[in-house]
Amino acid sequence: MRNGLTAFASAVALCAGTLSSTSTGAQDYPTKPVRLVVGFSAGGPTDVIARILAQDLSASFGQSVVVENKTGANSIIATEAVARSAADGYTLLVASLSHNVNVLLMQKKVQYEPLKDFAPISLAAVLPLLVVTRPETAANSVPELLQIAKAKPGEVSYGSAGNGASAHLAAALLETLSGAKMTHVPFRGNAPALVEVMAGRVSFMFYPMIGIADHVSAKRLKVLAAGTGKRHPDYPTVPTMAEAGFPGFEETAPWVGLLAPAGTPAQIVNRLSEAIRKALAKPETKERLRVLGATTVGSSPAEFVEFLRQDADRWARVIKAAGVTAE
Repeated sequence: MRNGLTAFASAVALCAGTLSSTSTGAQDYPTKPVRLVVGFSAGGPTDVIARILAQDLSASFGQSVVVENKTGANSIIATEAVARSAADGYTLLVASLSHNVNVLLMQKKVQYEPLKDFAPISLAAVLPLLVVTRPETAANSVPELLQIAKAKPGEVSYGSAGNGASAHLAAALLETLSGAKMTHVPFRGNAPALVEVMAGRVSFMFYPMIGIADHVSAKRLKVLAAGTGKRHPDYPTVPTMAEAGFPGFEETAPWVGLLAPAGTPAQIVNRLSEAIRKALAKPETKERLRVLGATTVGSSPAEFVEFLRQDADRWARVIKAAGVTAE
């Protein structure tokens, strides 16, 4: 009996020690650099927001928070890599709408589940889409662009960050609603796609509003329409897609949020979420993102989980309506 009690006491002590160690580790987090993995190229909207957050989090944590670009397959490579990473809070995914869309379009190819394999941390920002083209383009509105596309089926092209990316889904939906036949040109990120639009090798694209203002003021781009519910204060003369005859495009606005691998301790997830929300609440951070065209959000892990569920339902409807496929 005494031996049994001794063994039980030892087991309890071992469990208590393990729990104490885990709790201490979470309280001390982070004790080494944190990686924010971005599945798109440097300079794109997701990357820009990640770098702003990394700077704020580095100051808050007193540890380096670095951005790592792991491009390819519309962020699938990065997403699967983070899903396989240690659940210790030191490797995080900066996700976008592709997180849900990839699974909807390529269920047999994608080796992750959007919620089961991740611990959502916080929704960071939402990025309204603008229809942009080079200033020399003959079209000065979406209806004029569609007239050209209908007159020469397939000659008008649109860029995107890859199959299933926000720009692809929005333009494919426009094709479906208008009856115009256009050519999709996918890239490994929004930034290289935009370069080709400015060069005139791609006709236009739906681009997240972040970072566009400088190109517009320098006359490297012109904006044909905004995918917002009402006219955006930064582009008061630009009509909305609804004014152009296509309501509902505000639902195509991409988002950016942070996720950790499933199994990451709740204390660490909550600490990260609180730090992100504090960073996004700073007037200087809000202003930096506003100037770039992003709308800051900041949410609790539970709120982000619910957002992801609703987001999956929303994109399932859009994909069905537009007839979008992975190829």
